[in-house]
Amino acid sequence: MKENQTVRRAARSAGVPLWRVAAAIGVSEPTLTRWMRVPLSEDKERHIMAAIAALEREAG
Repeated sequence: MKENQTVRRAARSAGVPLWRVAAAIGVSEPTLTRWMRVPLSEDKERHIMAAIAALEREAG
């Protein structure tokens, strides 16, 4: 099972690709991909989830 399923599912259901999430939080796509391989800290997960929510609202 892959790590960070909550984040992955949230991005998928919002229709937001991870590369857009990475850009929104100011990191490169490869950096976000590496982060997703291991359990995220609560702060990182909260930051990523907020970015996903913001991008979803933007898309309207």
